[in-house]
Amino acid sequence: MATERRVLSSLEMLPEECQDDVVWALARLNERERTQTDILFELNDRLAVKGYGPISKSAFSRRSVRLKRRADRLAERDAMYAGMIERITPDKMAEQDIILGELLKALIDEFADEASSAKEIKALADAYKQTITAQNLSARLKTMAKADAKAEAEAEAEAKMSAQVDKAVETIARAKGITAETAEAIKAQILGVKAK
Repeated sequence: MATERRVLSSLEMLPEECQDDVVWALARLNERERTQTDILFELNDRLAVKGYGPISKSAFSRRSVRLKRRADRLAERDAMYAGMIERITPDKMAEQDIILGELLKALIDEFADEASSAKEIKALADAYKQTITAQNLSARLKTMAKADAKAEAEAEAEAKMSAQVDKAVETIARAKGITAETAEAIKAQILGVKAK
């Protein structure tokens, strides 16, 4: 998946002392308040003060286009996440973990296309593996939550049934004059309830 290394642009070949100017220019591009030509003119002025040559319009434009594409993708993802967040509820968390995991895998795949070093590719592979692990954990937690809910429902149903039997046996015992010991024995035979 590694891509061919391209030739460094004049922006990328600037020394460290000029990087703050490049960051400044890229920030101005992101603000979208000034024209690209105006920003480039000011960047070249700032670089000239430091003794470095002008950046060509084409190099700056290429960087601008890459930056715009990246900003658009981030805005698109923000919109997707905003739409997803509204639908995420605790009872649907496991299903949405799967959706989120698939989205993360798609993003990792997209970033893999732009990876230029073995270190970046390894980091993306690790992120992919962690996403898979998180999805598996989510599935196990969902299974455990279902089992817990089933056990809780069964215990609740048993408690309701026991209360109904208690009430019915006590009503009959009072109406027929049955002793408390006999009523407890009847309860024990019906539900296996121990005498109080």
